Amino acid sequence: MIRTFAITCSILALAGTLVVASAAPAPTVVSPSQIHWVPGTGALKGTQVANLFGNPAKPGAFVTRVHMPDGITLGPHFHPVLENVTVLQGTLMIGIGDKVDVAKMVSLPAGSFFSVPPNVHHYAMSKGDTIIQLNDVGPWAMTPVKM
Repeated sequence: MIRTFAITCSILALAGTLVVASAAPAPTVVSPSQIHWVPGTGALKGTQVANLFGNPAKPGAFVTRVHMPDGITLGPHFHPVLENVTVLQGTLMIGIGDKVDVAKMVSLPAGSFFSVPPNVHHYAMSKGDTIIQLNDVGPWAMTPVKM
């Protein structure tokens, strides 16, 4: 009786594992031809934005790309969560503070990475045709610094 009970429990545990394993999410694969760019709004006006994974407005991981034409400036702003940025193309100039000061900006060429803690005021400008990628956890927002 005890042996039958133990075998039954083992089978049920294995069956439960198989159900969980079969319910695992599928990988996300996005080729360049599948990237859907939309015009940036609000503080991202003048850019093109493509969300590759997740939803920045909701809790959870997301991956978003921002295409910035040459000379676009993203004025002083901050985010409620950690911001992780990789420069994929072009050059991104970044600075810390409440006022854009080109002399204090750091130049980040393609391949560079930077991370900004939550609520740190910063600004950015593109030099050349620039694409950046955000790998973050939402909910994400971009709040302009009020002067």
